[in-house]
Amino acid sequence: MPNGAELFIASLKKLGVSHIFTLVGDHLNEILRVAEREGLVIADTRHESAAVHMADGWGRITRQPGVSMVTGAPGHTNSLSGIATAHTTGSPILAMSGMSSSKMRDRYAFQDMEQLAMVQAITKYAAMPAEPGQIPFHVHKAFLESLSGRNGASHLSVPVDLLTTKSENHYPLPDGPIEIRKPGPDSNEISRLIDLIDKAERPVVIAGSGTWWSGASSELQTFVEKTSMPLFTVCLARGVVSDDHPLCFGYADPTLSRAAAKAFKEADVVIVLGKKLDYRLRLGGARLFSPEAKFAQVDNHPEELGLNRRLEVGIYSDVKLALQALNDALRDRTAPDRSGWLARVNKTDEAWRQELESIAAAPSDPMHPLHLYMQMRTWVPADATLCWDGGDFVHWGRCSIPARRPMHWLRLGALAGLGACFPIGLTAQILRPNSRAIIISGDGSLGFYAAEMDTAVRLGLPVIIIVGNDGGWGIERELQKGTYDDEHTVACELLRTRYDLVMKGFGGEGEHVDHPGQIQPALDRALKSDKPYLINVNIAGARSPFTQYQLAGKK
Repeated sequence: MPNGAELFIASLKKLGVSHIFTLVGDHLNEILRVAEREGLVIADTRHESAAVHMADGWGRITRQPGVSMVTGAPGHTNSLSGIATAHTTGSPILAMSGMSSSKMRDRYAFQDMEQLAMVQAITKYAAMPAEPGQIPFHVHKAFLESLSGRNGASHLSVPVDLLTTKSENHYPLPDGPIEIRKPGPDSNEISRLIDLIDKAERPVVIAGSGTWWSGASSELQTFVEKTSMPLFTVCLARGVVSDDHPLCFGYADPTLSRAAAKAFKEADVVIVLGKKLDYRLRLGGARLFSPEAKFAQVDNHPEELGLNRRLEVGIYSDVKLALQALNDALRDRTAPDRSGWLARVNKTDEAWRQELESIAAAPSDPMHPLHLYMQMRTWVPADATLCWDGGDFVHWGRCSIPARRPMHWLRLGALAGLGACFPIGLTAQILRPNSRAIIISGDGSLGFYAAEMDTAVRLGLPVIIIVGNDGGWGIERELQKGTYDDEHTVACELLRTRYDLVMKGFGGEGEHVDHPGQIQPALDRALKSDKPYLINVNIAGARSPFTQYQLAGKK
């Protein structure tokens, strides 16, 4: 007769789960022992939110729910940032928290607290089984909810006594991995969109995370090739079509790409695929797009269609299915001649690249972030996973290093909670053991989960961490200077800590870089190492294009 922990783990195995990300606590002892006995891999962290971020990384890369387990009360509250990050990114996870005994609820027992209310606003599904036999139902339901419609987080709080209590009668176990039926497009709307494309003189395509979740990489490339439209990618879509493709012009972000800023402003037709018209796209408003531009949007979440901007065509559909229908309709057509429009976009893009190179060529002491990134451009292995985490230092890299492969370019997500990409990068290394996860971090953001260096060493994960150390909270420092027109800043300064020595203290390897000539040898040594390797790069604080754009909007 199985107990609740055995039912929980059996349900996870039926659903195809192989890894659990956790930080141990009293409420988890039984379920973790069962998980280990049943052959699941236990990856344990130094902070509960880091465990959830690692599950988030699993969800993003595999498109299947990552599973985290933390102890109740303080462990639960510590996990909330991770849950919120996954949910706002649309990443499927099941975040489980233990809790005090159900027999002691509301009697001032140790660590007795209301956990569900805390997570209901940042999950698609949150529940607490009332008895052990209900656990398979709730695990199955949590997976279904996390994968349906727009992906997101699910949560289960499980009282500790339910995990150790045997169940004579229980709900049936899930019958296998979940397959979600995806909505397809209306043929009339496909025809309307093709008509809109035919009439367009200066169209652009913006691909967002929905293109990744639907697995639409090849379909998207075929679509832009058949229509000769310039493509820009953002969020989890970075790399779904390589930035090296002649029709892909990189970031769909005006703060990081002059080509995007100019093309969006001049476009007469804007096609948005799997992307909210949120703050990244300036809500579809006149600061970024022409008021006369006609918009079309494809999304598997109908509530997003037309939100913030009136649509000429709105298609409720999985992005891949919509692109397949569009490509079928365009199969016998010859790509239109948009050479003039593409040349204009390309000219702006080339000028932007030259501007970045001229900044990198100028002497600076300490070195400008671009001194590092221009050398990294030719060094980064083709199969590496880049994990970007930080402010001004990282923004210089995001606008200068191309994304070349699907889901090999990871960012914080819509919540932009600093530090998350360190544990996410650890998961990338677990999933891709034959390539390298490269975590590019500011010194401020590294501090949030610096103890996960211990996790990397213990788990034998040879991640490469490149820290741009400018001794401060770069964006806030520059925003304060620019907003108040003086050099005085408040609460923006940090020590220029030798984080390479911190990594060595945990048992990894590292080195400090002060001059551009030291960069390439350090990068090469990191790549040859079989241990976690941290390169601490002494850089100047440099106001990034992102911060310049923010300041321009304040004036």
